Amino acid sequence: MIRFGVIGTNWITDHLIEAAREVGGFALTAVYSRTEEKAAAFAEKHGIPFTFTDAAAMAESGEIDAVYIASPTSMHAEQAILFMSKGKHVLCEKPAASNARELQRMIEAAERHDVVFMEALKSTLLPGFQAVLENLPKLGTVRRYFASYCQYSSRYDAYRAGQVLNAFKPEFSNGALMDLGVYCIYPMVVLFGQPEEVRASGYLLDSGVDGQGSLIAKYPGMEASIMYSKISNSSLLAEIQGEEGTMTIDSINIPKTITIHYRDGRAEDVSKPTERHTMSYEVEAFIGLIRGGQSKLNSHANSLAAMQVLDEARRQQGLVFPADLK
Repeated sequence: MIRFGVIGTNWITDHLIEAAREVGGFALTAVYSRTEEKAAAFAEKHGIPFTFTDAAAMAESGEIDAVYIASPTSMHAEQAILFMSKGKHVLCEKPAASNARELQRMIEAAERHDVVFMEALKSTLLPGFQAVLENLPKLGTVRRYFASYCQYSSRYDAYRAGQVLNAFKPEFSNGALMDLGVYCIYPMVVLFGQPEEVRASGYLLDSGVDGQGSLIAKYPGMEASIMYSKISNSSLLAEIQGEEGTMTIDSINIPKTITIHYRDGRAEDVSKPTERHTMSYEVEAFIGLIRGGQSKLNSHANSLAAMQVLDEARRQQGLVFPADLK
């Protein structure tokens, strides 16, 4: 069994725990929160035997082998490096860091201490994405990748009423690009590699983060178009357009229904069923890495390539986080 600690007591950690309990080899043994009250309440809710309010003490603890980090993005690097320096494996919620400089330090720490570090980006580990990978050659020469993730945030209602919650605070390295745009960019990098050029624009809110944006990434012989937003909705399908056919994907963040529309009018459903909680696949992949497996999907190289696209998009938009200035 791999004994896990968790950092963060919000809804995403609840979902991770629910999903992880569907995976063999997962044991939940510790939780960290800044307050004893929150740690105790979360521990009681999930049956967790050990609580911590000191991250360093948790990292030193002999009660865990690995940690899932779901704190604000601006805290990821410091916490991940702390735990890796104590020999703990790290599964870090997306985006893994505020910028590529932080991420590079995290990767170097993992290599230096011989531990597993993986970005918890579930999309590319789902059966649906496996179907995309396996059937991509049927499209012939690919000419365009299009992905959209526009989801109106309930926290934006509070923002409009004058209350700026964490989702819209630059000190936490948040905003539409980091929260939703990454779901479009990471699969692009996994499928096609790092682009030659990125052109980006976005709408910045008064709080200092972006509410929405778009980018075009250029590749040899093709381009990728991406839209993302936390202040509006979209129901557009993702598409990969090839010379022999076009693949449609119902949702780029949780791909389930994948169909190829050939030029001769035929349509082929190549979907693969998602049989478990969508987050269980990332836990399974992470445990597999700890046990000596290899991942070509959520790899250090792909995480770094995606983060470099995020950095360049933010640079062009004039979107600067406090973490960039450290």
